[in-house]
Amino acid sequence: MARHDSALQGVMLVALLILFPMTIQLLIHQDDSPLWRTVYVEVESEEDEEETEARSESRSREDVARIATFNIKIFGETKMGKADVISELVNITLRYDMLVVQEIKDLDQTVPYDFLDAINAEANEAYALVLSERSGQQDDDQGGQEQYAIYYRTSRFQADSAWLHNDSELDQFQREPLIANFNLLSNNGTVLEDIAFITVHTKPANAVNETAALHDVVETYNVNSTESDVVLLGDFNADCSYASTYELNQLEIRNPDYFWVVPDSADTTFSENTHCAYDRIVMTSDVDGRFFGRWGVDRNMSDSDVSDHFPVWFDLDISEDVLE
Repeated sequence: MARHDSALQGVMLVALLILFPMTIQLLIHQDDSPLWRTVYVEVESEEDEEETEARSESRSREDVARIATFNIKIFGETKMGKADVISELVNITLRYDMLVVQEIKDLDQTVPYDFLDAINAEANEAYALVLSERSGQQDDDQGGQEQYAIYYRTSRFQADSAWLHNDSELDQFQREPLIANFNLLSNNGTVLEDIAFITVHTKPANAVNETAALHDVVETYNVNSTESDVVLLGDFNADCSYASTYELNQLEIRNPDYFWVVPDSADTTFSENTHCAYDRIVMTSDVDGRFFGRWGVDRNMSDSDVSDHFPVWFDLDISEDVLE
């Protein structure tokens, strides 16, 4: 009898060892899902991208506007002088109809325009640029000054207006977010939607507070605008040692009025030693039914000389007959 008891105890121990890690994993990730179904596509190459998209959704690349956010690590004259790096950055840009860029560091402010020239030298369609003022305008923030840039295909978007969020009173950000209004165009050039894009590169040590303050930016924008479609995207630094899921879940920007497209479980960093969802896309609506759930992390990048972040993207349907 004792032998049978020992055997039974052994079986139970093995079962516990197998089931315990699975239970812990489920508990950890139970809040990771976005508020809608997403089709997550990690792009390894153009061939893989086409095959995966064919399996995931019926919409073809020509029927969507693909928008990405990308922290191009220390994008200044030194990087602009590296022909192989710029060639790869151009190829990355051409995969998108809009690329929202953070961490431009160029005192002369010529690099963003030189990069636009490099893009248009290789593009089949014209790209244009919206460039912010240097962010970090408060006296205590000037040591972290950077610029934001939005490169966009003119057949897909029309730029309307752009400005840095006025942070002079509350001083909530090291680098004020850029707010840019765009018109989304159909294949026939019809204006489909007006969309406000808000991008930020938060200070890592203050990532929770600055992410929380994005709610105030949206509220301020809504007071002064009738536009209801707002997309926040950029390097929030909202993960790992800078921001826990628990801390993020306490914020107003995590309430049901916001849709976090990129979940906490994603990895947007190049290094194999990190697994952090620093780069985020957050929406206040589904853009009148045009966001259908397809997004991804573009891992088709050679090395960290290009960036220590991957681009993160999502698709919007540009059909003229989309219903809400």
